[in-house]
Amino acid sequence: MSATGELALYVSQLQQTLEGLCEAIEGLDEAKLNWRPPALNANSIYVIATHILGNAEAWVLGIACGQPVRRDRPAEFVAAGATAEPIVARASELARRIEEALAGLASAALGELREAPAQLFGAGQPRPVTVREALMHVVEHASTHIGQIQVTRDLALASAEGKSKR
Repeated sequence: MSATGELALYVSQLQQTLEGLCEAIEGLDEAKLNWRPPALNANSIYVIATHILGNAEAWVLGIACGQPVRRDRPAEFVAAGATAEPIVARASELARRIEEALAGLASAALGELREAPAQLFGAGQPRPVTVREALMHVVEHASTHIGQIQVTRDLALASAEGKSKR
């Protein structure tokens, strides 16, 4: 596969991932979006979705493409909202920005090392990463968390169903 084809594949996969996020939260009301499983340190769907978007923006636009990005990772973990609309709108805008940024990236850049600033890197010790690694990280990270959203959604729906039967 050519590097140009590889970049197109990343754009497609990232767009599909963000669409999958939107599908996973579609139709959820405020109670279900903000419901937290009764386990220590469990996150709500809204928190996880916000974190996915923060990570994708930081790693694709900030780290891989070198755009100025500000990330408040701790705020991602206290996010809450009345509807899924802000998440869906942000995901759509982010997909557009990612497509635009990657279209402007030279194919040869995939193997280049990028310094990952601590405020964008997230958890763990920041280290240089290749553009390819940054893009793959976002796909893997988001996919894992979308699975978590799907499980949390099932638990939230079951919890709401159990309460309505009482």
